[in-house]
Amino acid sequence: MTEEGLLPTKMCILVIADSDAPELIDRLVESKLPVTKLGSTGGFLARGNMTIFSGVDDSQLDLVMKIVSEVCQVRKEFIPIQTLPIFGDGGFIADPVEVRVGGAVVFVLDIERFDRF
Repeated sequence: MTEEGLLPTKMCILVIADSDAPELIDRLVESKLPVTKLGSTGGFLARGNMTIFSGVDDSQLDLVMKIVSEVCQVRKEFIPIQTLPIFGDGGFIADPVEVRVGGAVVFVLDIERFDRF
C-alpha cells in the first residue's frame, strides 16, 4: 500500500528532457505520487533524458498525465547543424536548424503484481 492507502495498478514510465526533470519530480512529489528516476540518453539529438517511473492507482492516472502535460512542453530550439549526429565532424558552416525538444513520451502499463519488501 502507498501513503494514500492505494495499491498501484498502473506503472507510468515517463521519458522526458533533463531540463524538465526537476520541476516534474517536484510536482509529482508535492502531489504525493511515487517517483523513481533514472538518467538516460537517446533520441535524434542524443541529449540527456530522464526516465521516471511512478506506480499509481487508476484514480491517480489523470493527475499524473495533467502534471506531465503542464511541465513537459514541446519547445523549438536552433542548434548548429554540425552538432547533429547525421553530419559527424562536418567541415562546413551552415545556418542553425530549428529542432523540436522537450515534451514527453509516456507509457502506461497494467501492474499484474505489486510487492514491497
